[in-house]
Amino acid sequence: MSEANISIRQQSKAASSSRFKKNLRKFVNNKLAVVGLIIVVAMLVACVVAFAMGVDYRTPDMTNLRAKPDAAHLFGTDTVGRDLLSRVLVGGCYSIFIGVFCAVVSSVLGAALGAAAGYFGGKVDSILVRVSELFQAFPQLVLVMMLVAMLNTRGLGNLLFIFVITGWMTTFRMVRNEYMTLKNETYVKVCEAFGMKKGNIMFKQILPNVMTPIIVSVTTNVAFFILQEAALSFIGLGVADSTPTWGNILNAAKSLNVVEDQWWIWVYPGAAISLFVLAINFLGDGLRDVLDAKQQ
Repeated sequence: MSEANISIRQQSKAASSSRFKKNLRKFVNNKLAVVGLIIVVAMLVACVVAFAMGVDYRTPDMTNLRAKPDAAHLFGTDTVGRDLLSRVLVGGCYSIFIGVFCAVVSSVLGAALGAAAGYFGGKVDSILVRVSELFQAFPQLVLVMMLVAMLNTRGLGNLLFIFVITGWMTTFRMVRNEYMTLKNETYVKVCEAFGMKKGNIMFKQILPNVMTPIIVSVTTNVAFFILQEAALSFIGLGVADSTPTWGNILNAAKSLNVVEDQWWIWVYPGAAISLFVLAINFLGDGLRDVLDAKQQ
């Protein structure tokens, strides 16, 4: 019996190793996904290293107000003489943190609610669907602007809270639909027949088969929340001006003089946002192709 168990474990490890190599090969063959991964990692490392080294992004250089890019300031300086490269790198830490934190937490919340709605059905499903429809009755950006105005405080914590409670509906819908299908599968009925707890069935048996849409949703939402923070900060409803997010840096571009005469003030943070969001989307598409169980 022990030899049989050892043999089964060895076969399982061999199958897992073979599947991993196959998925890795598929991911590497997706050139856009590889490029996206390289860009995301490179930008993330650069931002974290700059933040950890404590680069000076606050002190203005009064002799170089709105200076063009040169050897002293590779990205130039902003309207008050602060080094733009330092602000873009440090701002990347804040913007990426906002995107990742809100995407992960909102996806976890949406997945938990979607699992409950899809598995239990009935009144639980009806109530949760109505709540999600209530949030979706307004365009998300308008809803966020309303909540920001109601809280009347431009704090990072408030923005994270607002993004989380307004960003879970997409994941909720996807997970709910998957659970409504998978709960009728044979392996679920067998687990129920053997008296397995509903929580174990939901999160140990069904959830692993729903991870693909959740992972794709997380990567998509990272880009979405970064863009949403940039939009809010651009119109003055994001985090406080003292926090150098990419959106806050772009806020200076509201002036026509800056747009026409100081192109570097908005080109570099705009390029950072565009490049990171595009790379995240490429990476998400690659992960979806690799993790999609229907293609295994």
